[in-house]
Amino acid sequence: MARIVFIGVGDVELTRRVASALMLAPSLRGELEIVLHDDDPGRLATTERLVRALDAEARADAKIRSVFDRRQALKGAEFVVAHLDVGGFEATLRDFEIPHRYGLRQTIGDTIGIGGVFRGLRMIPVLVELAAQMAEECPDAWLLSCSDPMAMTGWAVHEATGFERFAGLCHSVCDTHAYLADLVGRDEDEVSFLSAGLNHQSFVLRFEAGGRSLYPELDAVLDADPQLRRHVRAELYRTFGYFPTQSSEHAAEYVPWIMRHPDETSRLGVPVEEYLRRVGKSLHLYEETRRALSAGHPLLIRWQHQEPAAAAILAMLTGEEKEIYVNVANRGLIGNLPAGSCVEVPADVGAGGVRPRAVGDLPVQLAALNRTFLNVVELTVRAALDGERGHVYHAAMLDPNTAATLPLPAIERLCDELIEAHGDLLPPAVRA
Repeated sequence: MARIVFIGVGDVELTRRVASALMLAPSLRGELEIVLHDDDPGRLATTERLVRALDAEARADAKIRSVFDRRQALKGAEFVVAHLDVGGFEATLRDFEIPHRYGLRQTIGDTIGIGGVFRGLRMIPVLVELAAQMAEECPDAWLLSCSDPMAMTGWAVHEATGFERFAGLCHSVCDTHAYLADLVGRDEDEVSFLSAGLNHQSFVLRFEAGGRSLYPELDAVLDADPQLRRHVRAELYRTFGYFPTQSSEHAAEYVPWIMRHPDETSRLGVPVEEYLRRVGKSLHLYEETRRALSAGHPLLIRWQHQEPAAAAILAMLTGEEKEIYVNVANRGLIGNLPAGSCVEVPADVGAGGVRPRAVGDLPVQLAALNRTFLNVVELTVRAALDGERGHVYHAAMLDPNTAATLPLPAIERLCDELIEAHGDLLPPAVRA
């Protein structure tokens, strides 16, 4: 049987999407073992009920169990799907409320920015420990991480553990490809795409059909619709020449020109503190799922694009090759980004595992934008792995949105307050 281990099941919707796709695969009927692990007994029990309900609905005849000891859960795994959120809603709330008092505005706060830095400091030690445990308990398994901030955690896992079978998986690239195809009135399978860069800051380098660029058609669509042009993605496309794969809500806080200017956030429709609303929606969805389980309602998902983690597992188990965008160590994949950084590129995924494709050099302006992003990523990784509190300040000081909003003394005070507020969730040396 194929043993798939879910580490962190707080996001019941992600687990539902991945498990649904696996259980609906005819070739895996009677061949799946799903192991669930989480530190929260209540969430673990709810998710086990959900997965059992999906199994019954799909008639997949899967073997399902919950395991509280993580090392025991990992034994014999072929795939580990990790979706972790260290500190949960309370930590996220601190990441927004404390900077808000300083006048620092955020939208999502999970990638770079002050929220991304502190999420990274909480997440890096946990994912590094998970990879190290996998190297001992299931060295041939694939660690498929759905955890933000992916550019930080991927870099740290590769550097700190040397664990090679790691891939960060995010739906932003495939969602953008579907969005662009729809905008120009094409079926997605008609269009040839190539995107690359960093997770949450990749760009569509090739957008073609029949060997002809579709960017002129996109320009015509945007020119005809003033509302479409009033988005951060369209603004970045107009400025840098390639369409970004991340949503406007995310992209706004990775650059210095938007969040500190209320007139710009209004013009471009940027929802300030959007992530708090999304977390609230996620908590509501968790309760809705519990009620649906109690009522016996159907929960199997049959109708949407496969979650990338599910697509990767199915490709490797069935041997049916599939192109999937992955976040992996930059070993000659993107020539003008730092070696060892975690980059987002297409990969051929199948029976041979995950085989990332080299993209070459990015257009120079995109590489420059990515390197600005990577300054924050690298300094956060160094702070976490080396235990250097000073690099927490440096990461925040070089963050585009934070630097555009606050002077140096205020940034240092803000970091001190967040370090104190997060306490034991951060690496001990950073707190010293």
